[in-house]
Amino acid sequence: MPMSAHAVKTSETAAVPRQKLYLTRGTGAYRRASLALFLSGFSTFSLLYCVQPLLPVFSREFSVSPAESSLSLSLSTGFLAVAIVCAAAVSEGLGRRTLMSMSLVGAAVLTIATAFAPNWHLLLVIRALQGLVLGGVPAVAMAYLAEEVDPRGLGATMGLYVGGTAFGGMSGRVLTGIFAEYFSWRPALFLIGAIGLAAAIGFIGLLPPSRNFLRRPGLDPRFHARAWLGHLRNPALPFIFAIAFLAMGSFVTIYNYAGFRLVAPPYGLNQTELGMIFTVYLFGIGAASIGGLLGDRIGHFPVLLFGLALTAAGSALTLFAPLPSIILGITVLTTGFFMSHSIASGLVGKLALGNKGHASSIYMLAYYVGSSLIGSAGGWFFAVEGWTAVVFFTLAMLALAFMSACVAQHFARRKA
Repeated sequence: MPMSAHAVKTSETAAVPRQKLYLTRGTGAYRRASLALFLSGFSTFSLLYCVQPLLPVFSREFSVSPAESSLSLSLSTGFLAVAIVCAAAVSEGLGRRTLMSMSLVGAAVLTIATAFAPNWHLLLVIRALQGLVLGGVPAVAMAYLAEEVDPRGLGATMGLYVGGTAFGGMSGRVLTGIFAEYFSWRPALFLIGAIGLAAAIGFIGLLPPSRNFLRRPGLDPRFHARAWLGHLRNPALPFIFAIAFLAMGSFVTIYNYAGFRLVAPPYGLNQTELGMIFTVYLFGIGAASIGGLLGDRIGHFPVLLFGLALTAAGSALTLFAPLPSIILGITVLTTGFFMSHSIASGLVGKLALGNKGHASSIYMLAYYVGSSLIGSAGGWFFAVEGWTAVVFFTLAMLALAFMSACVAQHFARRKA
């Protein structure tokens, strides 16, 4: 390609002699890209979290403990965490659009395969593979948007993607609960997989080809290692990563084991009723946007601390026996968590010095490892001491997250 007078530098590579060709707001290509990324977020998180309302069913069906049943989710999020770190590097050679398309189709097919798993161990293997495959979407979607969309319209498109992830997380839980109530868990997973496959096909048909992406043949492990280590040496960032680990782990723990409590006496909720509780996710969607606006106006760390305190208050409210108190607690927990997550993820980009994509990948790694490890560990507390132990466990994790936020704020102020 001939040299251009308008050559620009990419954020993580040397100067590239190429003029940007952005997707601009108001054009058909921009609208198609926005809808495609919404579908990708919806499909990814509906497929990932569709098993959460089925944990009590798995426990009965396969005669496993609550902690063991949670592995159907924890293995997926654990392998997703590993895949996120690798996928960004793989996409440099394979291409953003290609990797996302392969990930969405593969994950949907694996969800359909889960419906036919003859035993517990094969089901876990399929779910682990699904997490590995799904890592190609969260790691790459935001990079595609940042490269292809005009910065003046990027916020709206990014908002649609995040909205798709939240809507998918809610829909996967709610629809699976309803389908399982009327058809049993195997047809429920088959239907969720089919919906995910339709969304993947829509994504492939809608997403415009990359125009600003330059392939980087081969991998450069030293470049990636230097970038990741550089962020770990930043005094504030490791504490933000700790918040992702602790807060997400606490959030998933409450959602994992609330189902076991609510299907048992004296509540005796059926799968549809249990699934409908997950509609409180809508409060989280709103809280994420409100948290971001408040952070811009009054400061990010005060809003982060408030969000973590709200998450802890919601967890504590579930200790009360009346069902309305439990639902209120889950609602407050969800609101506080999404507020905290939106602020913490934004602080990663603000505090990182260059190679921001690598900083985000570490944040997402901590986020999903917390979901996997703490989410499963909560099952041991539930098995030994019941719901009270689960709540005190999450409160301890959230207290550590609150302290991490205070330390990160201290280092950020010193840096400023």
